[in-house]
Amino acid sequence: MKNNRKYWLILGIVGLVIVVIGAYFWTTNLMDSAQSYRSPLANNPPLPGHPLGNPITHRVVIVLVDALRFDTSTNTSIMPTLSLLRSQGASATMHSQPPSFSAPAWTSILTGAWPDINDSQPFNPPDENSARTFTQDNIFEDAQRAGLTTAVSGYIWFEKMLSNSGIDEGFYTSGEDNAADNEVINAAMPWFVDDYQLILIHLDQVDFAGHEQGGPQDPNWNAAASRVDTMIHKIVSILDFSQDTLLVISDHGQIDRGGHGGPEAITLIEPFILTGAGIIPGKYGDINMVDIAPTLAVLLGTNIPASSQGSPLLNMLSLVPEQVSSINNAIELQQARLFSLYTAAIGSSARIEAGEPVSASQSAINQARLARVAKERIWRNVLAVFLAILPAYAIYLRKDRKIIWMLAGSLLYILLFNFRYAVIDGRTYSLASVEGATWLITYTASTAAIAGILGWLIPMIALKVIPGNPRKSAETVVTYIWLTIYLLSLPILLSFAINGLTVTWTLPEFYSMYFGLLSLIQVMIISLVGLVLIGIMVLISWFIGRLKSRPISMD
Repeated sequence: MKNNRKYWLILGIVGLVIVVIGAYFWTTNLMDSAQSYRSPLANNPPLPGHPLGNPITHRVVIVLVDALRFDTSTNTSIMPTLSLLRSQGASATMHSQPPSFSAPAWTSILTGAWPDINDSQPFNPPDENSARTFTQDNIFEDAQRAGLTTAVSGYIWFEKMLSNSGIDEGFYTSGEDNAADNEVINAAMPWFVDDYQLILIHLDQVDFAGHEQGGPQDPNWNAAASRVDTMIHKIVSILDFSQDTLLVISDHGQIDRGGHGGPEAITLIEPFILTGAGIIPGKYGDINMVDIAPTLAVLLGTNIPASSQGSPLLNMLSLVPEQVSSINNAIELQQARLFSLYTAAIGSSARIEAGEPVSASQSAINQARLARVAKERIWRNVLAVFLAILPAYAIYLRKDRKIIWMLAGSLLYILLFNFRYAVIDGRTYSLASVEGATWLITYTASTAAIAGILGWLIPMIALKVIPGNPRKSAETVVTYIWLTIYLLSLPILLSFAINGLTVTWTLPEFYSMYFGLLSLIQVMIISLVGLVLIGIMVLISWFIGRLKSRPISMD
């Protein structure tokens, strides 16, 4: 019996070492695969169609206010110029899709394709020189083919992202604050005189205030938004709305504490104001971020971006019936090409039902994607359920009252970790609360280590472990740690069932992936804590045992 217990103890300790190594490699591979995700269309993008011709405006100016929340944009006291433009032009509530980072959002805006297809980096580039060049057709590339002159002034990522898109003039900065935005505006002013026909101006200080100056609830946020509004007024004052069209949008919002990247609703709702030549004023309800690129194509008379998944907002535009018919024919051809290439790339298919071309083809694309996802999930679901139930059944069969105390310690660990994470620090369970890969690991490690040790106090005290022998101490630690690992494995198994081991041909469901990633890091740390605790408890028990065995001197 003693030999069997010794055998299981050794297996438990060796298992913890294996778990540490396995969790480390799984975590790093998961993070790397997400950052390096490539669209199924990355190497075989759809070819662009013919230009639509007959532009309905002479010039389009896009003002992209980074991170501007919808609620801030409608605050008249903070952004009076934007409120005036909204009343004079076409306005809507714009919706985006996760991940709510700038790089995928900018790509969605300019290509008309969602992050799963547009081949952007799902997370922002790790440094200034690592932005991914567009592989999918975009509105600047389309403008170049149509013979239009283009210019971009904004953050430095745009330089690399649009390096193959024929930009005629550019100003790029690595700054993000008010001073940088002033440089961006000043660089763009001559382009209005020089008659550039597609201009993008990116203003970054609202995002900077959210990340570095207290978040959207801090006065610095409103101050930044107010300064941006003044800059928009400067642009408006130089435009001629009888021949120019102005689009003011955001790329994402921020959560109240500051940050974005996750699927929180507040990060996926943005302002949309379109005014000037060719625009029918009014409030137009809800639109999608991918509707922007095809709408700009209609305004400028270029081709519809070849990977676009959006619908041109024809009800906002002054068009004659012949133009509408021609545009609809072009959209139908573009959507058919996109559907054919995408379904071939993922090895799955579906049927395009009759109806509006964009909604019908996008519904079929989604069905094809879900069909492959469902097929891949079958074996993962079976394995995940088996691995989730088996340990619980083994614990039930054992019927050991000592397990209750160890399980109580494991539950206390879960409670303490999440109490600090969600209650004390007010973080959300998504990428919006992550301040970087290094931060995520160090924060999780420190919190898990403290919570793990405090959770261990319950079985240590209740079972009177310290006065016991070294083997009993080690066995108790091993059991407690493995029970904690089991509880942490449940969100990992859920993420595995839904998303797989790593990110491959499609983007994951981001809530479950984040829970899985957070739990994986905890598993790695709690296993290391267990190995350290085993050594400490064995030494303590051995030392106490030695003291008890010493003869008491009567001298």
